[in-house]
Amino acid sequence: MRTRLKDLADQAGVSTATVSRVLNGKPGVAAETRKAVLAALDVLGYDRPEKLRNRPQGLVGLIVPELDNPVFPALAQAIETTLADRGYTPLLCTQSPGGTTEDEYVEMLIEHGVDGIVFVSGRHADTSASTERYHRLRGRGLPIVFVNGYAAGVDAPSVSTDDAVAISLAVRHLVSLGHRRIGLAVGPDRYVPARRKIATFATLLDQREPGADVTPHVVSTLFTVEGGQVAGGELIDSGHTAIICGSDLMALGVIRVARSRGLSVPDDLSVVGFDDSPLIAFTDPPLTTVRQPVVSMGKAAVSALVAEIAGQRVSRTELLFHPELIVRSSTAPAPARTSAPADSAIGS
Repeated sequence: MRTRLKDLADQAGVSTATVSRVLNGKPGVAAETRKAVLAALDVLGYDRPEKLRNRPQGLVGLIVPELDNPVFPALAQAIETTLADRGYTPLLCTQSPGGTTEDEYVEMLIEHGVDGIVFVSGRHADTSASTERYHRLRGRGLPIVFVNGYAAGVDAPSVSTDDAVAISLAVRHLVSLGHRRIGLAVGPDRYVPARRKIATFATLLDQREPGADVTPHVVSTLFTVEGGQVAGGELIDSGHTAIICGSDLMALGVIRVARSRGLSVPDDLSVVGFDDSPLIAFTDPPLTTVRQPVVSMGKAAVSALVAEIAGQRVSRTELLFHPELIVRSSTAPAPARTSAPADSAIGS
């Protein structure tokens, strides 16, 4: 027992006396400290004492589009952890091309008697998809919450990253470095996040050159490494010295195609990603990116769902979270040969 207490204390960064209080269910321990001790139990492979185990209150479905993009596992983990803290058991459903569809997952979750469903970047984010499926769910009284993709007219809370702020942060950063030929590489423009990024990008360019006919250069492909390669090649051919990407994976694709053409990142081309996915700080070069506040968004989504399950009506106004620009080594001053005066246009 002494060895276990010491191991747990070292792992949690607390005293053995604090660990003992937590294990024995005694009061007087801060919630965060208690959580650190429980996490240490899990990390070191110890079973939680019966009195410390969460009592499940119900099942909640969590549907994410896929796990290839690291941001989706990060969002799923944030949501699942928060659900567990609130006493709910999450049922994770992941999609893949040709696999189980969102609608099929919903049917299975209903059969399992879930109390609610969280949709992450699902069909609700696709402006070409019908929202009738969500109206049917609400019609039967099932609480639902959307993450990253506002669906107007659907009776459900919605949590998103502020894409307008994200693009604004990236553009201003690049302009401050002297870049005037800035391109945007995003996924399919039928998706709400991509559409918002494109609209903000165009508006910013127009504001830089009042009254001028400035056409922003946007390439829509896929939110993948391969999509980034295609978009990056087109934007490099068009003479851009900086590229903003709709995902970190796209940014890695842009860097790959730049290197295949003998260009240096960031000396010849600056690249900005989006998400700040796990491990992205360890790429070569470490990627400058716009960080989605994943943990805060996950907590907000769960809080809204739990409130709805309890019969409390949550605001239907979309809750937008402010992203953060993380500057690393994939951006640098524009190449001297292509630099332009500060009042010149950016775009194509």
